[in-house]
Order: sequence, then C-alpha cells, then structure tokens
Amino acid sequence: MTETNQAAEPTVANSSPALPASVLQPLFERLGVSVQMGALQQACQQAQAALGDAPPVKYFHFIVNVLQLKGVKAAQLRWSRFDQRRLPAMLLHQQQWYLVEPATDGQLQLTNADNDTRLCDDNELEQAAVLWVQAPKERKAPSAFSLKGNIAARLVLKEMFKTKRWLVDIVIATIVINLLAIATSIFAMQVYDRVVPTLAYATLTTLVVGMFVVVTLDWLLKTVRARTLDSVSCAVDKAVSQQVFDHVMHLQLDTRPRSLGTLAAQVGGLDSVRQFFSSGVVFALVDMPFAIFFIAIIAIIGGHIGWVYLLLLPVAALLGWLTQKRLRRLLKEQMMRSNERQGLLVDAIQGAESIRSNNATWRFSTEWQEITDTISSYNIRQKAISNFATVTTGSLSTLAYVTAIVVGVSQIEAGNLTMGALIACSILGGRVIAPISQGVQHLAQWQNVSQALEMVNQVLNCESERRREQQLLLPEQVPESVALESVSFSYPESPIKQLNTPALSFKAGERVVILGSIGSGKSTLLKVLAGLYRPSAGRVRLGQADLWEVDPNLVAQHVSYLPQSVHLFKGTLRSNLSLSGAVSDSHLLEVSNDLSVDRIAAENPAGLDLAISEGGEGLSGGQRQLVGLARVFLAQPKIWLLDEPTASLDGETEKQVLAALKKHVKKDDILLISTHRPALAAQIADRVIMMQRGEVVADGKPEVVLPKVLNRQPATRQSAGLNRPSPNQGFANKGPNNVI
Repeated sequence: MTETNQAAEPTVANSSPALPASVLQPLFERLGVSVQMGALQQACQQAQAALGDAPPVKYFHFIVNVLQLKGVKAAQLRWSRFDQRRLPAMLLHQQQWYLVEPATDGQLQLTNADNDTRLCDDNELEQAAVLWVQAPKERKAPSAFSLKGNIAARLVLKEMFKTKRWLVDIVIATIVINLLAIATSIFAMQVYDRVVPTLAYATLTTLVVGMFVVVTLDWLLKTVRARTLDSVSCAVDKAVSQQVFDHVMHLQLDTRPRSLGTLAAQVGGLDSVRQFFSSGVVFALVDMPFAIFFIAIIAIIGGHIGWVYLLLLPVAALLGWLTQKRLRRLLKEQMMRSNERQGLLVDAIQGAESIRSNNATWRFSTEWQEITDTISSYNIRQKAISNFATVTTGSLSTLAYVTAIVVGVSQIEAGNLTMGALIACSILGGRVIAPISQGVQHLAQWQNVSQALEMVNQVLNCESERRREQQLLLPEQVPESVALESVSFSYPESPIKQLNTPALSFKAGERVVILGSIGSGKSTLLKVLAGLYRPSAGRVRLGQADLWEVDPNLVAQHVSYLPQSVHLFKGTLRSNLSLSGAVSDSHLLEVSNDLSVDRIAAENPAGLDLAISEGGEGLSGGQRQLVGLARVFLAQPKIWLLDEPTASLDGETEKQVLAALKKHVKKDDILLISTHRPALAAQIADRVIMMQRGEVVADGKPEVVLPKVLNRQPATRQSAGLNRPSPNQGFANKGPNNVI
C-alpha cells in the first residue's frame, strides 16, 4: 500500500510529565487560538486529576474538550520524523515540556514552563517527542471578484480579445440594431398622428415598406451577431479548456487536490464561464449605454416623460448591486458543497465493490442525502433572491409604463404631446427597461461565473511539475546513476516526514531490492526517484543533473515507474499496453509472451483489441499488474522502479516475471524493486536496503542484510553513515500515534 499521512509512531511513555498550561498558552497564541490562562490552568488540573499517567495526546484531548475548542487537533510523533516547517509545537525533551520555535541560523528556540529560553541544534533533539497541534484555518469572508491575481479570468479574457475584430463587428451591429429600434416608435407615432386621423393609406403603405426593410435588416444583424459570438465563445472554450487540461496533466502530484471529484468539478467550472459569455452578456453590455440614449430620445419626443425613466435607472442599479451582494456568499457555499458531492459520487462509483461488501451503502446514501439537502436549501435561497430581483424589475417596468402614461396624459391635455408621441415614448420605454432587466439578471449570473473562475483559478495556482519560466536541461548523456542528497519529503499539511534520507545513490548495473513493512517509506522513495513527488528538502540527481531541472520528457525516457495499483484506461488491451503509441508489433508481442499477457488476449476472440473499461474493470488484479509491468518493459528505460511488482501474482507467474526481468533489464540498467518479501530479494538482488519509518536502517549485500531481516535483528544505519542512536531509544513502544 502506498504510504500516506499515517501516524505510525510509538507513543511517549506514560511516565511523561503532564502538559503545563504555561507552555500551552503561548502555543495557542502562536496558532491564533484564543484561550484564557485561568481556564487553561483549570483544564490542565482537571486533566491531571482525571487521567493520571495517560499519554500526552490524551491529556490534550481532554483539555480541548473542557475548553470546547472546535477544530483543534493534535498528533504525537518523534522529532526525527517531524517536518520542522510545521513549527511551532510542543516538545518533550529530557522529561520536560518546551515550546519549540524556529530561530535564526537554522537553530531552534526552546521555551520551558518557567519562560526560560535557550537555543539548540536539531541533533540535540534526536530522542525528543513532539506534540504537534493544528488549529482550524480561519475562513475568510468572500471578497468581491477581481481580475487581479486571477489567472483563470486573465486567461479567458486573453483568448477572447486575442483578435478584437469580432468585438468591433458586434459593437457596430448592436449600435445599428439600437438605432433601428427608433424606427418602430417613429412608425407608431406617424400612424397614430397622420394615418389614423386622415386614413392616408398611401402613407401607411410607404411606412409599412420602410418597416419591412428595417425588420429584415434587424433580423440579419442579430443573426450575424449571434453567430459571431457563438464562434468566438467556442474558440475561447477550446483554447482555455486545452490549457487548463494540460496544466492538470502536469500538476505536481503530491500537491494536487486529494479529491478527484473536486478537481474534476473545478476544471468543469469553465462550462459555466463559456455559457455566460455566449448567453448575450456582451450584447447586454453594449446595450446598457443605449438606455441613456433612448431616455434622451423620449425626452425629445415626450418632454417630461423622460424623467420617469431617468429616475428608474438608479433604482434598478441599486437592485442589481444588492442582488449580487446577497448571492456572493450563498453561491460560494453552494459550489463548495457541489464539489463535495461530486467527490462523493466519484468515490462511491470507484469503490462500489467495497461499499457493498461492507454493507456501507446506507452510510454513503445518508451522506449524499445530507449534502443534497444542503445544496437544495442553498438553491432555493438563491432562486428566491434571483426571482425577487427579476419580479421587482418587472414591477418597476410596469410602474414606469403606468407613470409614463399618466404623465403623457397630462402633457396631451396641456397640448405639449400627441397621442402618437405618447405611444412612441411607451415603445421606447421598453428599450430602456429591457437592458436594465437583463443587467440585473446578468449580475446574478455573474456570481456563478466568478465562483467558477475562482475554482478554475485554484487549479491553475496549483504547482506544476516544472515552472513555466524554467529553462529545462536536455543532457545528451545517458544517466549512469541516480542519487538522493539530504532528501526529506512530507505531504502538504502533514507534520510527518514520510522520507528522510541524508544520502543514497544507485549506480549503473545495480539490482536493488528495498525491504520494509507497510508505511516504511518504500513507495515514497520510488516516487521521489521517479520525479512524481518533489522533495520537501534536498536534491534528486539524475546523472549529473538535478532531476527537477531536466525536461520531463527526457526523464520519462530514462525512468519508468510501476505503481502498486495499476490503472487501466478506457480503450483496448493494445492501447493500454502502449500508452504512448510508439511500440513496434514485434516488441509488443515479445513482451506480451514473456509476461504471459498474451494469455489475457487469447482468452477473448478480440485478442489485443479486447475492450477495457475505465479503471480496468473486468480484469483481475494480477492481470492489471501484468499490463502495468508490460508498459515498463515496452518503455525500455535506463532506470526501472518497480513497486511491489509481484504482489498480486501467483508463484508460477512470479517466476516468469523474474525471468523476464533478467532477460530485458540490460547489464548497465538500474533496477529498484520495493517489496515486503525477503525471498524475492534473495533471487534477484545484489544489494538490499531495509527501510523503517522513512529512513534507511540497513544497506548492503543480501547475505549481510537478509539474515538480520529474517531473524528480526535490529538493523544498523551502515549505508548512510548514520551511526546515531536508534529512533526507538527513549520511547515506550506502545503502538501507533494517537491523533485527535
């Protein structure tokens, strides 16, 4: 199993002193947790009276419950495995509790219960224990959307305005369309003022012909305008989605979002952005200034009627501003819960077998219902706000129309207005109200879009395997070695060092087997060597170059990695064997025969064209492992990194795999195999490495290391030159960490 943020550390002996309030208080202050000293002292006294000689983490749990601190967690681990980037923390050293913080020049500052401070080096704390406290992250109130710092928004706008010709065409078309709208009001005014009183049918015919030309031109312009915007939005969607997908494919694997459903939902946020920009928002933005233009025309034709619509503008603008302000936080919460539901759906589909076999369907169904209920409540509130804005805008439109008629009647009575002019003003009034109504709706939609852009921006802000501006190396020489120099690795937000290797190197021709129990760091070591995980500190050298300065394509050419869990993709057996596509049929057949992959093809009439579904459903775990092995064999790498390559295979197939390795691994290739089976090491290795808690504790010839492993003798750190005391010394080995 791949190592994760496990806490596989022995607990501190029960005889350790109780947690002092005078050390806890400054730690809480550093973490931004507000605690009164009196209440903390009382909680510590209650914990000591109730728990006696309980482990420190239980003391902390008790204190947190007494103080009712929500979201405060703690983990207990050794200093040797603690990631110092997570300081400050509490430290138990020589049976005394300290607050440990980073100081200058790489030193550490220790503050005891009497508030006495001193500096020390990392080496002095080899036998110390750490109580790492994690405070809940402060949730920031959602701020107004801004283009500043938003990569996704800038990316969309950059693609939209790469060529500005389309915008010029749309603006011109919209201006002409709005000018043609005046023709309708003039037509109505002329009919009521000239045609109706005199029944002048010749004039009516001329006016109708003119309106026919106007309507035809208006239809053509609107059609062309819509097609232009659709083509632009599709081009932007293709360009932006491709860039986002490429970025996701090159994300640094150890820092990407852990939930695949959330990651997929974040990338999918581009759909709402595309729909927004293709829904006519550009037209609405261009139409908005014409509201003032139409009010001016109304004022020219109807005099005081223009004031009615002019007073409507600030009211409608205020309504739109209040609407988007109320929707901002609501939509953010709704989108977060939607991402959680997406993640739950992906997990449930992928783990359907485990869910059913463990009778856990009810649990996932309950969780789905809870999330759905929350989303539904958010959705109802969102629609209530949007409907309120829409209905209110419609009511304002009706009120404006009625008010305009009332004012118009008084103007007709005064002799300042004709019946036709009043009708014309009412028609133009609709052209004033429509952009305002659409503007309020688009403001509500914009909140969805801004949240979607923020989600995509979170993905784009994730670290990629190489920096965009980085000048990558392309060394021509084939690497003859791979080495780790002072390498440590920790997962994000984890205080545990999954890997801590001062020095480790592998040379051409070596056949190395890495042994260790579950969680010892074997898989993490291979992933760091493969360039999948970036070290938290130190360097990985591929030949003479830093691996993370070499072009990834060149790394992939020299290094191949077999994960424990092989993932197959939708397609055929052939496409899954040769993912890159650059494999000759003869080489494919040779490898398939040597690894018995041809048996999988022989069992189906389709042969190598056997259809494979997502995840490789339909193939056994052993068959999937053989396909993964075949991928590595077909790549013909210089450095072979195999993580538990025979874990799912039977004895006969394992012998075939070992024979295939001896045949295909060249004399000067580097072969690294991680396994928990010492017997495998005896068959293929000329060097054995033993790992424990992320560190190399033995490194040497099989005949030297294997007897110690088989006899369970304490291993020494002979290879790395670490003649330091064992990490178990000074601790009571009572089991795994307690994590609150």
